[in-house]
Amino acid sequence: MTQPIMVGISACLLGEPVRCDGGHKRDRYITDTLGEYFSFVPVCPEVGCGLPIPREAMRLEGDPAAPRLVTRRTHIDLTEQMLVFCAAKVDELEHAGLCGFIFKKDSPSSGLFRVKVYNNGQAQKNGSGLFAAAMARRFPLLPMEEEGRLNDPDIRENFIERIFSYRRWKDFLAAAPSVGRLVQFHTAHKLLMMAHSPVAYRELGVLVAHASELPLADLLRSYETHFMKAVALHATVKKNTNVLQHIMGYFKQQLSADEKVELLEVIGRYHDHLLPLIVPMTLLSHYINKYDQQYLKGQVYLNPHPFHLMLRNHV
Repeated sequence: MTQPIMVGISACLLGEPVRCDGGHKRDRYITDTLGEYFSFVPVCPEVGCGLPIPREAMRLEGDPAAPRLVTRRTHIDLTEQMLVFCAAKVDELEHAGLCGFIFKKDSPSSGLFRVKVYNNGQAQKNGSGLFAAAMARRFPLLPMEEEGRLNDPDIRENFIERIFSYRRWKDFLAAAPSVGRLVQFHTAHKLLMMAHSPVAYRELGVLVAHASELPLADLLRSYETHFMKAVALHATVKKNTNVLQHIMGYFKQQLSADEKVELLEVIGRYHDHLLPLIVPMTLLSHYINKYDQQYLKGQVYLNPHPFHLMLRNHV
């Protein structure tokens, strides 16, 4: 990928002093680690809609499906001011080439999940910030996550894998897409899709098999929708184990009895949560290179994201 991967982000997470108290919430993992691979597009909805720094803290009130944004102490309703900004900003971001967005958790403007909504003084964590909700409505396939949830290794891996998957899809669309090239894309993602959803992989296979029956634009839209929804499903240990065993099947004629026993043992230990995925993957990659297995070399599953992110290193 020669062009930067554009990822939207709550500006405070980059260290910008835009919070209501004039501070920030810089996240070192995001800036120092993910920043090696992503080019960030910062957004602070509060400042963007014209509020000052510092400013009175705000909260959501009323119906969680359509909450009002109100200042905590003076109870000034800023909903319409924020919604005008949100409408303009999502229009602007339509052309930013985003492949993902990282939101600030708990924010009444940018929190994506379980944001507090107050009713009669009582708070329930069942809302979304106004800007985050606007983004989710406009870009339903865009990978989105909160910075706090990235501390969970499974959520972190899935989110980053979705970003790189979306970027590969965008690159495909930008390079004269055709039915033939879609078949190549689909083939290269076979094992990755099997690790996320074998059912979705089969459904996409049916779509590709009947590609000639649809206008190309409709075919690509349908494929994108199903593809991104599929990779949003988490790859589980059970599904990864099935993929590892599937890969092993390509070497049943080349491996010695001892090598097969060793490989099955390593895969079994991964299945039993005793080894991280990187261990059987490394051993299988050795055999793929040793026996020059061209089909497997073309599988995205082997390298769906940069090795240095170490996303497959957790047990």
